[in-house]
Amino acid sequence: MSPPPAPVRFGSEVRASAVLAAPLVAGHLATGLIGFVDSVIAGRHGTNTLAAVAVGTAIFWLPMMIPMGTLMALPPSVSQLAGAGRHREIGPLFRQALWLSVALGALLFGFLTLAVHALAPMGIAPEIHASATGFLHGIRWGVPALTLYFCMRYLSDGMHWTLPTMVFGFGGLLVLAPLGTVLAFGMFGVPEMGAAGLGLASAIMMWLQAIGFALYLWRAKRFAHLELFARFDRPQWPPIHRLLRTGLPIGVTVAMEGGLFIVTALLIGRLGEVPAAAHQIAINVASLCFMIPFGVAEATTVRVGHAVGTGRGSEGVRRAAFAGLAIVLATQALSATLLLLGHDHVVGVYTRDVAVASLAATLLLFAAAFQFPDGIQVLSAGALRGLKDTRVPMFIAAFAYWGIGMPLGAGLGLWLGWGPKGMWLGLIAGLTVAAVLMARRFLRSSRREALVGPPVDAPPVRVTNGA
Repeated sequence: MSPPPAPVRFGSEVRASAVLAAPLVAGHLATGLIGFVDSVIAGRHGTNTLAAVAVGTAIFWLPMMIPMGTLMALPPSVSQLAGAGRHREIGPLFRQALWLSVALGALLFGFLTLAVHALAPMGIAPEIHASATGFLHGIRWGVPALTLYFCMRYLSDGMHWTLPTMVFGFGGLLVLAPLGTVLAFGMFGVPEMGAAGLGLASAIMMWLQAIGFALYLWRAKRFAHLELFARFDRPQWPPIHRLLRTGLPIGVTVAMEGGLFIVTALLIGRLGEVPAAAHQIAINVASLCFMIPFGVAEATTVRVGHAVGTGRGSEGVRRAAFAGLAIVLATQALSATLLLLGHDHVVGVYTRDVAVASLAATLLLFAAAFQFPDGIQVLSAGALRGLKDTRVPMFIAAFAYWGIGMPLGAGLGLWLGWGPKGMWLGLIAGLTVAAVLMARRFLRSSRREALVGPPVDAPPVRVTNGA
């Protein structure tokens, strides 16, 4: 028998998690800044454009979270294989994940094509319909590229190499800012397109990111031994089914949380341009803050998965999770402080409309209140993904966000007339319940890791030599 792995000190685990998380956080911040760029350009173009982008972004990301979350099955699968030294199985698994991402992208493209017909039934203010439709018609063309991009990114993250996430994230930002401005306002002979131009610019950016990442994985020596593109493999149901079995509950969980925010945006959109625009500003700032714990949580998924693959048991798994938690508590304290002290200055970057700015600044105070529960719940969910414990967290998310958060928010905001403030109180309640239950679930699941030891993974993906 081989000796057990040497224990890792907590300080060393924190440093390892921080090094792994830093590019992920930067990459997620770049993604969040894409929404920031869209919102700033839209706000300068007009209140109607900003409100339309708010509604269009909500309708886009609500279904997008399911394929994004489903593909999150790839990092823990890859990190466990790498930790167990089974590198030859990673390339075949990746190629099956590519097939899955293509199918998910096609389904989502079809959904967005039909979604524009739901604006009126959802009660969205009529003055927003045309601009929101234009935004959705533009951005839907980038959906297939985005699912492929997530697949390639998660493969790289699972291999403990997160720098490309940062590079391609900021690269997309450098494309979107000038292109979105040109298409929205109409410059250099291009007609003014408003919200539709911002949607089209986002789609072009997504394709450039996907093509760039594919070229990187194909040429990088770091991934050469995995033979990611060495052959063409037909779709194989067993590995795709295993990815779906782990990933689909993740996708539903992510959609449950994201859906809470997105449906909140859609409900506020029924109140008119000013509440919709103010909510868009506040939720965009809150989303930028969320990118930090989200990146740390993804790193924690990889670190926990690696601890499982190397057989470090309950102690190693918990050490990896608590290292991520220490980082998240520090970053959330900073975010909450900035929101409390600087909310007026932040809002001034987005809009000159006094009514919109006043409401948005108030909503940022609510955002400050949920920084800690939001960070704890996303970190706990990330640690559970590293254990491939995804089904129970899905039910926890359903209860916390849709059994508590949404009914409370809708009741206070719409039925009692509290408006956006009532809706945001529902967000705080849902996130707090999720934080408590997710953390409790991880403590129970990680305790069982000491009993079962490292997992015996499914059989290797069968390799074919082409059609």
